[in-house]
Amino acid sequence: MLVGVPTEIKNHEYRVGLTPHGAAELVRRGHGVVVQSGAGTGVGFADIDYVAAGARIAADAESVFAEAEMIVKVKEPQAQECARLRPGQVLFTYLHLAPDPQQARLLLESDCVAIAYETVTDDKGGLPLLAPMSEVAGRMSIQAGAHALEKAQGGAGVLLPGVPGVAPAKVVVLGGGVVGINAARMAMGLGAQVCLLDISLPRLREIDALYGPRLTTLYSSRENLREAVATADLVIGAVLIPGAAAPKLVSRELLKTMKPGSVIVDVAIDQGGCVETSHPTTHQDPTYVVEGVVHYCVANMPGGVARTSTLALTNATLPFVVQLADKGYRDALGQSSHLRDGLNIHRGKVTHAAVARDLGYRYEPLAA
Repeated sequence: MLVGVPTEIKNHEYRVGLTPHGAAELVRRGHGVVVQSGAGTGVGFADIDYVAAGARIAADAESVFAEAEMIVKVKEPQAQECARLRPGQVLFTYLHLAPDPQQARLLLESDCVAIAYETVTDDKGGLPLLAPMSEVAGRMSIQAGAHALEKAQGGAGVLLPGVPGVAPAKVVVLGGGVVGINAARMAMGLGAQVCLLDISLPRLREIDALYGPRLTTLYSSRENLREAVATADLVIGAVLIPGAAAPKLVSRELLKTMKPGSVIVDVAIDQGGCVETSHPTTHQDPTYVVEGVVHYCVANMPGGVARTSTLALTNATLPFVVQLADKGYRDALGQSSHLRDGLNIHRGKVTHAAVARDLGYRYEPLAA
């Protein structure tokens, strides 16, 4: 199979879908790899590194899309990339389709086979290709929130750990999944007062057993949520329903009860955000203010630490890329229910139940 790796074109996105190591592994197994010139430059991989691995360099994205049987990317395809996809071509990348009807329509029109990193599953019910970037985003959310709390950035001028004689900031984390626990760990490490809410009592018990009195856990009832958010200096939105749009946990009315200069980092923005007033922002212009509250809603947070993110992501994705290349997508999906869970769109049909429900399409699973 010929695998193509284009340069990412989303605002301030420097990650790359395949490292030279990954290219070498595919070449060793008899596959071809074509990489757009400069695709890895943002994370320190030069064209010559890919050539040394056995890959071929293409001058532009058009050539990569025209030649490759499978496109391996990081972020969802932009409109001009969707236009380059051809019938039956495999696309393997993050998609986040539920809050993005335009992308879904373009992918359906392209007649491609679109497999989403974020809905591939594992034996434990986890999301192995989402987890690495969730770890990065969770940890980054505290860095971003701490910066946004600075007065010059529009925040209240609060230091997360405080100092002797001055109380630390209160950080509230909504969701106890991978993003939430990584955010909580970072905030605790900096000395903040941390409260985490979730609707799963077994998960709250696990977290309590791990961190004890250093971390307050609360069941996410309406009243607990309202009280926690209203008294927070920094709120991290870390909820996830795989493949589906994020639930709106923080309404505009609740936002009005928050302290002026407090900050929300909505990590769930890739799935539409869990705050009513959230909308996607970029690393170039990351924040805005609504009702006196600073919102940080960058939709590709891990792109800000592109080298770490690329290495973490490709560690997870490469085995699946190899499966798809070795077996062809039909046999690979047929032999792995976990990889089949990643199939969102197949030849003009929506094949993921949550995506179909949220976007109003008929759910048509791939025939065996």
